[in-house]
Amino acid sequence: LTGRFEILRLTHWTYVEMKDAFGFDLDQYIYFGGYPGAAPLISEEQRWRDYVRVSIVETTISRDILMMSRVDKPALLRHLFELGALYSGRILSFNKMLGQLQDAGNTTTLSHYLDLLSAAGLMTGLRKYSAAPVRRKASSPKLQVLNTALISALSGSGSSEVRKDPAAWGRIVESAVGAHLLASAVGQEIRVSFWLENRREVDFVLEKGKRLAAIEVKSGRVRDGIPGIDLFIKRHPGARAYLVGGDGMRLEEFFSASAADLI
Repeated sequence: LTGRFEILRLTHWTYVEMKDAFGFDLDQYIYFGGYPGAAPLISEEQRWRDYVRVSIVETTISRDILMMSRVDKPALLRHLFELGALYSGRILSFNKMLGQLQDAGNTTTLSHYLDLLSAAGLMTGLRKYSAAPVRRKASSPKLQVLNTALISALSGSGSSEVRKDPAAWGRIVESAVGAHLLASAVGQEIRVSFWLENRREVDFVLEKGKRLAAIEVKSGRVRDGIPGIDLFIKRHPGARAYLVGGDGMRLEEFFSASAADLI
């Protein structure tokens, strides 16, 4: 009679689920993300953005997180989330975050608040892949939203405007890839991280036991190889390598697979 229980984790909806339920095409899924409650509003983008900001983001930060843990600086928590949505896909040290945020306290506080945002399903900080666990913990995090709707709702730029901007679209595509990997890795004992050495980066690394998969996201054509992937494979022979987008795996094929399929 000690109250045994099982945790069932429900992640954000996938591309296949949003396509089947609401008829989303790939571009719509990448921009509007996987919130089923907001899906009927995408034809009115301002109304959709207001829904995501107020009904999802504000409610999660001001109510859900505060119920889970003590937060001494709720304004800092909110500002950290906004910074994460702005810099999703970027490696940002905690010291740099301190310079961007007011009343930021110390790096321990920021790390704790990032964990709270991750537990609430908003954003997380990916660790750098390393065979040494100590180096993973000491690395600067790569900020990653868990649903691209959070980027789109806070940016204020419309879907057609973002689609015409290669840099902005490439950033949101990479974040969509990361969010999909994290969601599909839940319950599979698969670790999602990134890799960086000698200024050569691999966007995402999947790890399960001794198996590794390196994933690079490119929206354009690749002419001279992929330096990050090439060096990673040299350092870790036997690892799988994937190019997503551009000349590689089609995005629709990728979003229809899972992290377990890739590794």
